[in-house]
Amino acid sequence: MMERERLVLPSSDPLDLPLRAVELGCSGRWELVNVPGAPESTLPHSLLPCALDLQQEAEQLFLSSPAWLPLHDLEHSARKCQRKMDPWALLALVGAPVPSDLQAQRHPTTGHILGYKEVLLENTDLSATTSLSLRRPPGPISQPLWGNPTQYPFWPGGMDEPTITDLSTQVEAEEEIDFERDLLTIPPGFKKGVDFAPKDHPAPAPGLLSLSHLLEPLDLGGGDEDEKEAMEQPEEARCIPGGLGPQSQPCLNLAFSLLPCKPHEEKQAILHLERHDSVFVAAHTSAGKTVVAEYAIALAQKHMTRTIYTSPIKALSNQKFRDFRNTFGDVGLLTGDVQLHSEASCLIMTTEILRSMLYSGSDVIRDLEWVIFDEVHYINDAERGVVWEEVLIMLPEHVSVILLSATVPNALEFADWIGRLKRRQIYVISTVARPVPLEHYLFTGNSPKTQGELFLLLDSQGAFHTKGYYAAVEAKKERMSKHAQTFGAKQPTHQGGPAQDRGVYLSLLASLRNRAQLPVVVFTFSRGRCDEQASGLTSLDLTTSSEKSEIHLFLQRCLARLRGSDRQLPQVLHMSELLHRGLGVHHSGILPILKEIVEMLFSRGLVKVLFATETFAMGVNMPARTVVFDSMRKHDGSTFRDLLPGEYVQMAGRAGRRGLDPTGTVILLCKGRVPEMVDLHRMMTGKPSQLQSQFRLTYTMILNLLRVDALRVEDMMKRSFSEFPSRKDSKAHEEALAELTKKLGALEEPDLTGQLVDLPDYYTWGEELTETRSLIQQRVLESVNGLKSLSAGRVVVVKNKEHHNALGVILQVSSNSTSRLFTTLVLCDKPTSEDPQQRGLASPGVPYPDDLVGFKLFLPEGPCDHTVAKLQPRDVAAITTKVLRVNGEKILEDFSRRQQLKFKKDPPVAAVTAAVQELLRLSQAHPAGPPTLDPVNDLQLKDMLVVEGGLRARKLEELIREAQCVHSPRFPAQYLKLRERMQVQKEMERLHFLLSDQSLLLLPEYHQRVEVLRTLGYVDEAGTVKLAGRVACAMSSHELLLTELMFDNALSALRPEEIAALLSGLVCQSPGDIGEQLPSTLKQGVERVRAVAKRIGEVQVACGLNQTVEEFVGELNFGLVGVVYEWARGMPFSELAGLSGTPEGLVVRCIQRLAEMCRSLRGAARLVGEPVLGAKMETAATLLRRDIVFAASLYTQ
Repeated sequence: MMERERLVLPSSDPLDLPLRAVELGCSGRWELVNVPGAPESTLPHSLLPCALDLQQEAEQLFLSSPAWLPLHDLEHSARKCQRKMDPWALLALVGAPVPSDLQAQRHPTTGHILGYKEVLLENTDLSATTSLSLRRPPGPISQPLWGNPTQYPFWPGGMDEPTITDLSTQVEAEEEIDFERDLLTIPPGFKKGVDFAPKDHPAPAPGLLSLSHLLEPLDLGGGDEDEKEAMEQPEEARCIPGGLGPQSQPCLNLAFSLLPCKPHEEKQAILHLERHDSVFVAAHTSAGKTVVAEYAIALAQKHMTRTIYTSPIKALSNQKFRDFRNTFGDVGLLTGDVQLHSEASCLIMTTEILRSMLYSGSDVIRDLEWVIFDEVHYINDAERGVVWEEVLIMLPEHVSVILLSATVPNALEFADWIGRLKRRQIYVISTVARPVPLEHYLFTGNSPKTQGELFLLLDSQGAFHTKGYYAAVEAKKERMSKHAQTFGAKQPTHQGGPAQDRGVYLSLLASLRNRAQLPVVVFTFSRGRCDEQASGLTSLDLTTSSEKSEIHLFLQRCLARLRGSDRQLPQVLHMSELLHRGLGVHHSGILPILKEIVEMLFSRGLVKVLFATETFAMGVNMPARTVVFDSMRKHDGSTFRDLLPGEYVQMAGRAGRRGLDPTGTVILLCKGRVPEMVDLHRMMTGKPSQLQSQFRLTYTMILNLLRVDALRVEDMMKRSFSEFPSRKDSKAHEEALAELTKKLGALEEPDLTGQLVDLPDYYTWGEELTETRSLIQQRVLESVNGLKSLSAGRVVVVKNKEHHNALGVILQVSSNSTSRLFTTLVLCDKPTSEDPQQRGLASPGVPYPDDLVGFKLFLPEGPCDHTVAKLQPRDVAAITTKVLRVNGEKILEDFSRRQQLKFKKDPPVAAVTAAVQELLRLSQAHPAGPPTLDPVNDLQLKDMLVVEGGLRARKLEELIREAQCVHSPRFPAQYLKLRERMQVQKEMERLHFLLSDQSLLLLPEYHQRVEVLRTLGYVDEAGTVKLAGRVACAMSSHELLLTELMFDNALSALRPEEIAALLSGLVCQSPGDIGEQLPSTLKQGVERVRAVAKRIGEVQVACGLNQTVEEFVGELNFGLVGVVYEWARGMPFSELAGLSGTPEGLVVRCIQRLAEMCRSLRGAARLVGEPVLGAKMETAATLLRRDIVFAASLYTQ
C-alpha cells in the first residue's frame, strides 16, 4: 500500500499567510504581494494624499478600465483626509483702496519741491466692467490689445461726463437724508452719545501745549477748500483751451497748401502737430499728405506714446506697413487674419478693427496720442461709411486726429462737425492745384489718319478746348463714313467687340510708346473686360531681355512659398505670361498674391500697361505716366451711368509721377460715338462729391451702447454727421428759448371770465380748422384731378406772405412736373410806395366765425390794382368753381411791358382790365368766398385723410359758430393777448422739440430695432442686455442670425467643415445656386439657415422696419457652399477652381472672411459656455487657413 504524502495546510490566521496587502494611492485599490508581512500603504502618514495628474488618473482608473471599480461598498472606495480647520482664513480680505495720495507742491519757476499736500482720490474702486474712466486699472494681461466684449469702452471725447450731482441723483427708492441734521448722535439703547458740535477749547496752563491746537493747522485733506476743488476739477477739465465753445469759431481754415514748391507751408502743417492740434489735410494725389502722417508717427515715438494708422482696405494697410516699417522700424500690423508686432508704437489697421477695440475697452487706447484716418472720403461708402463716424465719435478726449483725404468741396463743413464733436479746433489744410498738372485728351480710333493723334480737351491750366472736341467729332465722323462705305452699315452705337478693342489698344499703345508715355493704367469698369483686353494683346511685348530676367526672378522668388499645385493654377500661369511681356491685370477677381506681385512690379516700372478696375485708384499709391479710360460709363450695381466728377478725378489722379513727369496725361477712348460735350465738361470740371453721412443704426452698435449705462444710443445719433446741420444751431436755439421764456413771463394773462370762458377753445378750433383745410388742400394738389382743375382760366383763392385770401386767375401752368408753378393774375391794393416789397402786404386781424368758416375775401380799400405772381401749389388756398376766358399770353406780355420804366404809366390792355373787373365783381358778390370744388364729390378723391378731414372741418365750423366768446365786447383785445401768448408757446414747443431726442431722424428706427431685440430676447423690458445680446456684441456681422443659429443649436450637431460651408452663405458676395451635388446634411442646413433668417425678417417687419423678409433673406448667398465644403475637406485649390465659375480672387476673399467669422463664433461659444462648439469653430478655422488662400502678404515679408 502506497504511503500518502502529508499535506501541510496554511494557518487560519491571515497574518500568518506568506502574503502582504498593499494599499495603492487614495482611491481604495489594494494589491497582494508575495511577501509575508502586515498590510501597508503607499501613502505617507504625515502628509495629505496628492496626485500629480488627478484628471488623467481618474480617466485611466474609472473611465478606460471600469472593471477596476469595486463591486461592493462603493461608499468606501475613496479615502478621505480630514483637513485642519482654519476659521481665521475666512477673515482674509483684499485691502481697501487707498483713499488719498500725497501731491508735491513745486515752485512755479524753479520747480523745487516746497512741500506735500494730501489730496483725496476719487473713484478708487473702478474696474473695466463698471467704469469708463481712464483712471480705472488696466485689464487682464492677456487682453491688452483687443480688449473684451464684457469691458466698458473709455469715455468718448466731447461728451459731458456725469458730474457728482448727476451720479447722486435720487431715485424713487432712495430716502433723502440730511447729513447735517438727520444723523443720530445717540445710538439706539444708549443713554449718552457723541457730541459732534465744535467746542471752545480752554486756554492751556502756562508751560503746557494743547494737542488739539497743534493738530488744527495740519492739512489732512478733509477741509472744505479741498472738497470745493474736487467739485470744480471736472468742470475745468471739460473746458478745452482753444476748443469749440459757444463763443469760439467752429473751424479755422488756414488755407495752407502742401505743394512741393512751398516747403514753408508744409512746415505750417507740421507746426500744428507740434502743438498737438488736430488737422484735416484735403489734398490732391501726390501732394505730400503722407508727410503729415509720418511726422505724427515720429512725434509719438519721441513722446513714447502710440499712433494708430487706419485705412479703408486691407491692401493699403499692407503697403503702409512696408513703407512705415522701412522708415520707422517699430511698426505693427493688425488685420482680420494677420497680427504682427502688436506691441509696436505705430499700429496699422483697418477702421473696423479700431472700432472693435474702442467698444471693447482696449488698453492700447490709454497710450494713444494720434489716430490717422487715411482716405477719409471713403466715408461716402454706403456700406462701411458708418464705421468712420462711429470711431470719430467714440475716440477719447486725449486722442488727436489727423484726417487725410482727396479734395472735397465741403472740407470746412466736415471739419466743423469734428470740431464741435470733440470741442477742439480742427485746422483745415487744402491744396489749390495739383503738384503734377494733368492734360486730358480724346482718342477716336485706329484709322491711319488719327491713330497717332490725341485731341486736347482740357489743358494743364484747367481751360476747356471746344476746338479739340469738334476736331475729334469730325475725325470720328470721317472714319465712320468710310466704315459705312466699305461695309454698307450705319454708324455703330456700341463700343465694338474684342477685335475692335484689340485694334484700338494696339494703335494707342504704339503711339504712347513712341512718345515715351509709358507706363499706363487702363481703367475698365468690368472684371471680364479687363481680362479680355489683356489677353487679346498677344502680339504686344513691351519689355527688354534684362527686364524679362528681372521679372522672372521676382516671380520665382514670390511663388516659391506656394505649394506645387498652386503654382500651376491657370491664373498664375496666365499672369506670369502677361507679366513677362510687361502687361498686368488688377481687379478683385485676381488672387491676392498675384495682385501684390503686379503692384510691386508696377512700382518698379516693369509693368508697362496695367488693366485695372476702379479699386486700383482707391488709396493704392501707384502713379503712372498716363491714365486711359476705356469708357466714361459704369454700372453702379443698379444701372449704367456716367462717371461722377469725384470718381473721374480719383482715377485720373494716378497720372503724373511727382518728380518724374512735368505733366500727366489722361486719355478717354471714344470707341463708339464721341460723348456729348456737356457730359464731358461736367465730368472733367465738375466739383467732386461732397462728404456725406452714411450713418445708420446697426444691432451691434445698439447692443454695445445699451450694455453701458452711461452711454445712450440717442447721444450717438445726435453726434452723427447726418444730424450736424440740425444740431449745430443748438446753442442759438437754447438762447432763443431763454428769450422766449422771459417774454412769456412778461406777457399779460388774458381775461377768461364771463363770456370769454371758451376763448382758448375758440382759438384752438380756429387753428385746427386752418391746419385741416391745409392738409386737405395739399392732398388735392397732389392728386391728378386736382392738378387738372388748375388749368388756365381757373379762379383760385391765393394765400401767402404777400396776399391774404385774394382772388386770382391762372394764366399759365409750367410743364415741370417736379416743381410746378402757376403764373396767376392776383388782385391787390394800389401801392402807395414805389417799393415792390410793400405791395399787397396784409396782416390778418381778429378772426370772427364768418372769417374762419369762410375765406373773407380780400377787397381793395382804395383803387384796385393787380399783379402777376408765380405761385407754388401751397399758395393756392382754395379752388373755386369759376372759370374765366382769358388770354394768358397777351396779359403776360402786357404786364411784362409795363414793368419797364418808360411804359410804367401806360394803361393795361383790355384783356387785363376785363379779367380784373371780373375778379373784383366775384369778390364783391361773395365776400365770404365763392363756391369751391368739393374734394370728394367734385374731384373724386377717396383718400381716407381727405374724407375724415372734411368731416372734421364741418364739425369744427359748427363749434366755431356756437362759440359765446365772440359776443363779448372784450373779445378783440383778449383774443390778441391770447394769440400772442399761444404763438410764443408754440415757438417754444418747436425749439424744445428741436433740442430734444424726439427730433432725431433715426429715432423711430431705433425704437423699432430695440423692439426687435426685445422680441428676440436680447434685451429685457428695462433695456438691460441679456446673454444673447452680449453674444451678439462679439459678432462682426450678421449678429442676429449667427446668435440665433448658436442658441438654436443649429451648428452644434454638424462637423466643422459643414459649419464652415453653411456660414459661407453669410460672407459670400457672388450670388449663385447651391448645386444639386451637395450632401443632404448641407441642403438641410441651408434650409434651416434660411428659415432662421426668415423668422428674424418677420420679427423685423412686425416691429415696423422697412426691410422686407425677402430682402433680408436675399442677403444670403449660398453659391460657394460646395466650394468651401471641399476646401475645408482638403481639396487642392487647383481642383477647387473648377467647381464654380466665381473668380479665384472672390473665392479667396470669401474664405478669408469666413475664417474671421469662425474666430468670432469661437469666442462667442466660449462666452456662453459651449466648449464643443468652440472647439469645432477652432477646427473649422484651422481647416480653412492653408495654402494659397492664406499665403502671407509680400508686403509683410
